[in-house]
Amino acid sequence: MVFLKVAPMKGVMRFGEKGKLSLRFVGPFEILDRVGDLAYRLALPSALFGVHNVSHVSMLRKYVHDPSYVVSFGPLQLNTDLTYEELPLQIVDQKEKELHTKKISLVKVLWRNHSVEEAT
Repeated sequence: MVFLKVAPMKGVMRFGEKGKLSLRFVGPFEILDRVGDLAYRLALPSALFGVHNVSHVSMLRKYVHDPSYVVSFGPLQLNTDLTYEELPLQIVDQKEKELHTKKISLVKVLWRNHSVEEAT
């Protein structure tokens, strides 16, 4: 199993996103066979139909399976367009930020289907 590098240069459009938050690697994908000394054929999903399935080793990164990284989540109530509604549960923290001419109130909210670390 390997990750596939989707763009070799920064600033290039990657899957509709541009900038530092865009994906650099996608995957993991299964290696089907070795094509040459430094190339591998990958089992890519149909969503990546525009990406060639043979890649050089410089475009691959090793996938190391770690069970501690598996995210457990509860069932979500999804709409027909595969979206769900975020509902606030409680206000965790509240403070006021003073600028030169005005005060801004800041509120930290705990959302349903999220943990306390993911409060915004």
